[in-house]
Amino acid sequence: MSGPLSPKAIFFDFDGVLAESVALKEGAFRALFEPFGEDIADQALAINREMGAVSRIVKIERMHRELLGRPLHSDELTEWAARFEAIVEAAVVGCAEVPGTTHLLNALTGRIQMFVISGTPEDEMQRIVEARGWRDFFVSVHGSPRLKPDIVAELLARHGLAPEDGIFVGDTFTDRDAALVNGVPFVGRRPVVRENPFPADTLMVDDMAGLGRLIELGAAT
Repeated sequence: MSGPLSPKAIFFDFDGVLAESVALKEGAFRALFEPFGEDIADQALAINREMGAVSRIVKIERMHRELLGRPLHSDELTEWAARFEAIVEAAVVGCAEVPGTTHLLNALTGRIQMFVISGTPEDEMQRIVEARGWRDFFVSVHGSPRLKPDIVAELLARHGLAPEDGIFVGDTFTDRDAALVNGVPFVGRRPVVRENPFPADTLMVDDMAGLGRLIELGAAT
């Protein structure tokens, strides 16, 4: 991509893209596994980072199976996920936004269709967006258990968008994969609390003020 971006639609990841909530989520995984020792908690965080922006259900199941040596039954997995939700939801509602987020959303409302596509459970994601006062900015808000590539494909079809009409803004390799498998251009937000997972040729911004400059002024970072 060169010159100003002029998308008709933007697909936003949420954690680490619109809200500075990545560290909160990592802290929740640590809290779940710390009773089993610091080493187990460290390994849980490593698995979290390795898996990127996928459902916490999938992550917790793998962490428990690989680190504690026993798969969780479905009712146990539901209980663990509920404990995670209890730790993070209020914190994510109250955490700082990624710099420039509210300004960007206000500036683009009515000009560009905007969507949230998150690995957070969909009902929880919708509550968080509503509680932050952002719901009216978005055409729709999506989350797990559906996979991001499938959600992108459905939204392109539902709204009559060609892949090149949109951009996907994310901070993990799973966001980039969801974009690329659908032929949608990708913009990476440089992670704050973990290593940059993107190839050197990835178009990246430091925050949503930077994305606003790309769209409105064409000033690449």
